Amino acid sequence: MHDTAIEATTPTGSRPAARIGIGGPVGSGKTALIEALIPVLSARGIDLAVVTNDLVTKEDAERLRRSGLIDPARVSAVEAGACPHTVIREDPTLNMAAGDELEASFPGLELLIFESGGDNLASTFSLDLVDWWIFVIDVAGGDDIPRKKGPGVLRCDLLVINKTDLAPYVGVDLDAMLAEANSARGGRPIIATNARKGAGIAEVADAIQHAVLFTP
Repeated sequence: MHDTAIEATTPTGSRPAARIGIGGPVGSGKTALIEALIPVLSARGIDLAVVTNDLVTKEDAERLRRSGLIDPARVSAVEAGACPHTVIREDPTLNMAAGDELEASFPGLELLIFESGGDNLASTFSLDLVDWWIFVIDVAGGDDIPRKKGPGVLRCDLLVINKTDLAPYVGVDLDAMLAEANSARGGRPIIATNARKGAGIAEVADAIQHAVLFTP
């Protein structure tokens, strides 16, 4: 585990980058969340890079590289080739190597974001890969997701419920969904977001900084 509390250093003498994961089902808004977080974290002076995961393409990486939000060289792509959670949980060596290469290329890197390929509610991250992780669900996926109590929803450090603006259009009572998620998680952190409009993004950035960068 890349524990940022340990006084370890890289060969260049700098502290290793904190590593966080962002997982969730296909279409929940993982890449949109990262796109919204990059300018917020960068404006706060945080030196970051991203590793994306897709099955047999580099689609998400190319989307980020084209976005103009981040130096394209700071985005690496891992092709899982099989079940998406394999390379973030059972055998995360491809992702670990991609992260190591980014750290070697950008001395002083403070934060590495690993985006999982779209997976189901059973997806979780290995703590050999990340220090802390977010699971993203969205209201359009159904207000019953919290009641299903999948490992992703229950075990993540932060649950993000995205696309809150769609609730009225898909028959979801957002307040009830948040209450059920809070009950399922026993009060552990939940943030409601609309990544496209920036709602809730500052709060997610605050949570990341507090959890792994140890800043207020």
